[in-house]
Amino acid sequence: MHDVVRRSALPGRSQSSHDKMARGLGYFSLALGIAELVAPGAICRAAGVKGLETVVRGYGAREIATGIAILGSHDPEPWIWTRVAGDLADIATVATGVQQDNQSKGRSTLALATLAAVTLIDLACANGLNAEKGNRKTAIRDYSRRSGFPKGLQAASGAARDFQIPDDMRTPELLRPWDRGGGKA
Repeated sequence: MHDVVRRSALPGRSQSSHDKMARGLGYFSLALGIAELVAPGAICRAAGVKGLETVVRGYGAREIATGIAILGSHDPEPWIWTRVAGDLADIATVATGVQQDNQSKGRSTLALATLAAVTLIDLACANGLNAEKGNRKTAIRDYSRRSGFPKGLQAASGAARDFQIPDDMRTPELLRPWDRGGGKA
């Protein structure tokens, strides 16, 4: 039977645009994570935040783990949602830089705009992957060619005529209707 439920992942590797985008985001996560681990001070200066090098290193480890999970997973969607959650944490962290001092306010604002753009890309990818998969909203099954009879409709036709009612299921003698001739029918 033909199944109309769309699936994101084909055997091996899927070729959908959202899966390709997810792979690209996986490589981006690896590169960003390595940069955050190797040069947290430079990342902090670029984002306009001070004294958060340890936090940035932790974010780097998160990015690397997420990138590996995206690239190694058959279904990258949950890991893309992890990226979205990480983006929100990054936005909250950089937002503290806007409040720190006026010198870094411009860099923090630019970093926030960049993070917002990356978050939108991550959201588009996650929503696209979700829409490609058969879920409750998109799953459609076609049962129009099924009859409900295991041997087919032709084999079931007239089968009830040959059915013999067992004696223990017949109407008891005392409950049978009387016929007009004065006896039981």
